Amino acid sequence: MDGAILVPIGFFAFLTAIILVPIYLRERTRQSAHHLIAQALEKGQQLDPALMRTLTEGQKKVQDKARSSLGSGVVLTSLAGGFAAASFFAEIEELMIPAAILGALGVAFILLAIVDYSTKKKDD
Repeated sequence: MDGAILVPIGFFAFLTAIILVPIYLRERTRQSAHHLIAQALEKGQQLDPALMRTLTEGQKKVQDKARSSLGSGVVLTSLAGGFAAASFFAEIEELMIPAAILGALGVAFILLAIVDYSTKKKDD
């Protein structure tokens, strides 16, 4: 196969793995919890309702949207800086296009984090 074919196939395989592996692992953990409950009930053990609820529902994390948005914004802005620096030092002007896109997305996420923080303070 030609390299022009392998690169897109590799990219989409990587993207698929990034999406599907966490879903598979989460489902496997759920199945393990159900199996553990079934074994305990077969042996006649009494299970605490709170424990049953925890095992069947899993741990749900309360996500801080503002912090998550800020982290994404910092990463995207840093990537934009890296692309801009690579464009400057390697003298490849085409690298400024992804730098501009990543920079705009990074600034948007940072602004979203600021808005989230300010609305969170008003709610408290």
